[in-house]
Amino acid sequence: MFKNVVIILGGNEGDRLGLLIKAVEMISDHGEVICVSSIYQSESWGGVADQDFLNQLLIVKTTSTPMAFLAQMQSIELALGRKRDTHWGNRTMDIDILYWEEEVIHLPELKVPHPLLDQRRFVLEPLVEILPDFIHPLLKKDQRSLLSACKDSSSVSIFLAK
Repeated sequence: MFKNVVIILGGNEGDRLGLLIKAVEMISDHGEVICVSSIYQSESWGGVADQDFLNQLLIVKTTSTPMAFLAQMQSIELALGRKRDTHWGNRTMDIDILYWEEEVIHLPELKVPHPLLDQRRFVLEPLVEILPDFIHPLLKKDQRSLLSACKDSSSVSIFLAK
């Protein structure tokens, strides 16, 4: 059975644009990429990383289970040079699962919807671009409403329009 999964990719080290393009290619080996957002440049979030990020949102149609899909995304991060040494630090590639259709997943390794989604402008801007009316299954608000209520004032701008 196919599921539509919303993920966000991002990185701030190395060839940021090239790594995003490679990540999308690698993700398409694990499901059908059915929608992509523009590529956004954003200030680092969390106060640890010291360079701007490039981020892109994807909708992927997959037959994988959530945990299998998470493992696939983590293997892509590693293949693209991800090192997990500093929480919210600099990285070549980070892939987060934001939504798994309207499902709520609460496992030690995976929480969906992503628990910090509504606090991150760099996530909400591309969500509003491609899924403005999608209702957050826990907060019961659409993405536009989440963005307008977001207190994150960091800079987010389109780097490369789709």
